[in-house]
Amino acid sequence: MAAVSRRRTLALAVIGTAAGLFSGLFGVGGGVVMVPLLVLWLGYGEREATGTSLAAIVVIATAATLTHGAYGNVRLAEGLLVGVPAVGGVLAGTWLQQRIEPRTVRLLFAALLAASALELLVP
Repeated sequence: MAAVSRRRTLALAVIGTAAGLFSGLFGVGGGVVMVPLLVLWLGYGEREATGTSLAAIVVIATAATLTHGAYGNVRLAEGLLVGVPAVGGVLAGTWLQQRIEPRTVRLLFAALLAASALELLVP
């Protein structure tokens, strides 16, 4: 039992480290890194992976904001102008996610990642 717990703890630490690295490097990390890894490595359902990722984002975003702020890279007013309305989007998105099939959520997320990858590859 202890070995399983240690493996799970190590997997969560690796997922968190990867998410932090991607967050600091590219400004992403939560959904793009954590959700797929929580689902694939630890068998989380899409809803649990999303909720867990969002909880972790609070910590990651705080650390990243403070670090980028130290480098002078934060435009606080613009961040608030994006962030405050995003709360409405979070409420709507969470409401919607609870009403559609997990497979549909997974496919929509995969389509978003594929479209993002295509946009980055094709100028």
